[in-house]
Amino acid sequence: MTETLGGLGGGRARDSAPQPIAAILDWPALGLLARLALAAPYAVSGFVKLLDFNGAAAEAAGLGLGSPALVAAAVIATQLGGSALFLTRRWCWLGAGLLAGFTVVATLIAHAFWTYDGIDRARQTATFLEHLAIVGGFAAAAALVHRPGRR
Repeated sequence: MTETLGGLGGGRARDSAPQPIAAILDWPALGLLARLALAAPYAVSGFVKLLDFNGAAAEAAGLGLGSPALVAAAVIATQLGGSALFLTRRWCWLGAGLLAGFTVVATLIAHAFWTYDGIDRARQTATFLEHLAIVGGFAAAAALVHRPGRR
C-alpha cells in the first residue's frame, strides 16, 4: 500500500500504525475531539471578549488598529462564528478558513518577529511558527472532515 504525503492525500496505509494506535485513529469521535481542541482557544477568547467588550476594544487599540470597537466586534464574530462552523461537518471548511485567516492576520500583527532583536526575536519567531502550525491543523482537520465516512 502506498503512503501519501501526510496521510491526507487519498489512500491510507493501515498497516503503518500498531493496532492500538490504529484503533484510536479509527475512533469515530476522534475528529470531533480534535476539532474541539483546535477551536477551544478561539471560542473561549471570543466569549471573554464578548463579556469584556471594552477590554477587547482596548486590546485592538493597543495594537494600533483603527476603529477598535469595530475590530473587536469583528474578532468576536470571527472567533465565535468560526468556532461554531468548524465544529460542524457541513461548514467545517468555512470555519477552518475563517479561523486560519484570522490566525494569519493576528499573527502578522501581534508577532512580527522580524521587528525584534535577540531573544525577543527568537520568542516571537517561535510563537509565529506555533501559530502557523495551528493554521496547518485547521487545514488538516477540514481535509479529514471532507473525506467520506469521517467525523
